[in-house]
Amino acid sequence: MDRIDRKLLNLMQRDASRTNVDMAEEVGLSPSSCLRRVQRLRKSGIIDRTVAILNPTKAERRIKALITVELQLHGEQHMRRFLKIAVAEEAVSQAYAVTGETDVVLMLRLRDMEEFDALCERLFRDQTNVARFFTMMIIRTAKEETAIWL
Repeated sequence: MDRIDRKLLNLMQRDASRTNVDMAEEVGLSPSSCLRRVQRLRKSGIIDRTVAILNPTKAERRIKALITVELQLHGEQHMRRFLKIAVAEEAVSQAYAVTGETDVVLMLRLRDMEEFDALCERLFRDQTNVARFFTMMIIRTAKEETAIWL
């Protein structure tokens, strides 16, 4: 990956809807050369996917919560089982197995507190192997970025 590839990737992370001609002009390439580079970046897996980033308020997902989860039973099979249940929830936007005092961190995007309550009933009941969980409701977002700047 060279300087031009990195510049293309940064441009696409800011706005993936830009036309190939527009990006080619910005990085100083012909449109065909630019297209070949972008196709190569997709094929190599550097570009994982192209998505639309929604406005949470307009998408009616106004509430954001961060939850840390401690499991009763540890080990790979228990972790995988809980994560499989968690990622099936549409309100779970991110799920991580982590090191430290907690086992899992979940980021939620919720419509309302009723949805949160129902999700807690499904995710944190006895059969899901959860010893305890802690919820932090996000009151202000200082930075939320999807880009990996190169």
